Amino acid sequence: MIALRSVLFNTLFYMNLIGQMIIMTPAYFLLPRKKSYGIAKNWARSNHWLFAKIVGTTFEVEGLENIPKGAYIFAPKHQSFWDAYAPLPWLDDPLYILKRELTWIPLFGLYLKKQRMVPVDRGARGKAMAAMMARTKAEMSTGRQLIIYPEGTRRAPGAAPEYKYGIARLYRDLQVPVVPVVMHPGLFWPRRTTMRYPGHFKVRILPAIQPGMEPDAFLAHLIDVMETASDRLLVETVEANPSLPLPPTVVTRLAELKARTA
Repeated sequence: MIALRSVLFNTLFYMNLIGQMIIMTPAYFLLPRKKSYGIAKNWARSNHWLFAKIVGTTFEVEGLENIPKGAYIFAPKHQSFWDAYAPLPWLDDPLYILKRELTWIPLFGLYLKKQRMVPVDRGARGKAMAAMMARTKAEMSTGRQLIIYPEGTRRAPGAAPEYKYGIARLYRDLQVPVVPVVMHPGLFWPRRTTMRYPGHFKVRILPAIQPGMEPDAFLAHLIDVMETASDRLLVETVEANPSLPLPPTVVTRLAELKARTA
């Protein structure tokens, strides 16, 4: 039954993406930029509805009061495609730094350009990176929120952390608060598989880290805060979903945490 629900959800998820992109395109490009963002946010909400109704997976968000007003860096754990779009409804005017190749995708690339996302050539150095930073600063000067995954790419739940120094550079150069976010959607929407699992999980938004720290000290503090909260939430999530199949990384991490407290 879980396999059938997974197939149905995956099919409807992509039909929803393609259908909304086609049907809502005229309104999207006619509306002012920020108002048109509501279409993308409603698409995210519709995916949450599909996930709940078809797979049986629900979630709740804790700590919305920790989100500051104006510009800040939103720094969540990244385990799944779910957390690539899920934060959109929670933020006022989010911004991504993304691979420039994504802007070449027909229609989708135009959607990204409409929202003034910042493309970057990951192999670029020097002037290209300086131009990317200048454009990011310009966008954030209008009060936008930058979504950055501190580990850069998706990581399996419970896997050893691999934080990138880029988040520290952005913290130093942008001089805005950083909002750490922990969650474990990868237990329910795992990477590299089409399976989707029912259950309930929490997204925990932690208190913002204010600007002013040295980059190295900031990164050490961010890792400590996020990993401590992530471990605690991992235990809570597994205990709340006893029938959930656990990947080896989670089994290993839970054993390490148990040994630490023994």
